[in-house]
Amino acid sequence: MTNVIVPTARPVTPLGILAKKLEAIVKEVNQRADLPAQLVAEINHAWRLAAGLDPYLEECTTAESAELAALAKTTATETWDAHFSGGTTVRPLEQEMLSGHIEGQTLKMFVHMTKAKRVLEIGMFTGYSALAMAEALPEDGVLVACEVDPYAAEIGQKAFQQSPHGAKIRVELGGALETLDRLAQAGESFDLVFIDADKKEYVAYFHKLLDSGLLAAGGFICVDNTLLQGEVYLSAGERSVNGEAIAQFNRTVANDPRVEQVLLPLRDGLTIIRNS
Repeated sequence: MTNVIVPTARPVTPLGILAKKLEAIVKEVNQRADLPAQLVAEINHAWRLAAGLDPYLEECTTAESAELAALAKTTATETWDAHFSGGTTVRPLEQEMLSGHIEGQTLKMFVHMTKAKRVLEIGMFTGYSALAMAEALPEDGVLVACEVDPYAAEIGQKAFQQSPHGAKIRVELGGALETLDRLAQAGESFDLVFIDADKKEYVAYFHKLLDSGLLAAGGFICVDNTLLQGEVYLSAGERSVNGEAIAQFNRTVANDPRVEQVLLPLRDGLTIIRNS
């Protein structure tokens, strides 16, 4: 049997980037004989603190289901660059877009805690977070997942068919804002919404959810990437277009009296918003 080599994901969270930079510094200082031993020891300790946190969180968190593990492996081994250059996908995609074990378990726990029965996901990718949340929904629960890329959605739908919880998921293909308009016109509303899509549209998603009635009274919005690799708290000159968009989104939410929120340093930042 040929072993499948799963590519190592590049660091895309503030902690992951910090750990990688510290690793490079550690390699350099450990080769230097002219540095004080105490300084070298402190730098090594700082690296171990940063590099050891994510693996420890993985170790102490309930294991993902077999179906989620299989989906994560499938996503990691896809040749995303080739798919985009060959026209299979409508936008550049990468394995790092997957929510992953810790965030998936967090979202699953939120569904349990809020007793949500109707969940909306804006930005499904290959369906990891959708399936994680569906695993926590009751048998009559519904999760509507919006995805613009047909190929990514197809991977997710195949995974859903392998899960006893997949039938709870309804995939809506197309641009997210247009899909939200259709759902609002149909009178649908949701107890919990997870946003992980086009960062430049985050403010529009937020207003659409609150202004259209898509978010139920007392409902919650979970928003991914609200630290965006640390760009939001670095100087404005160090931000990418997406980094500036997320910084604007964070300011918008913080200044909106209709909601209360907390930004958690989970992976690349996860904001929890309550419709008060």
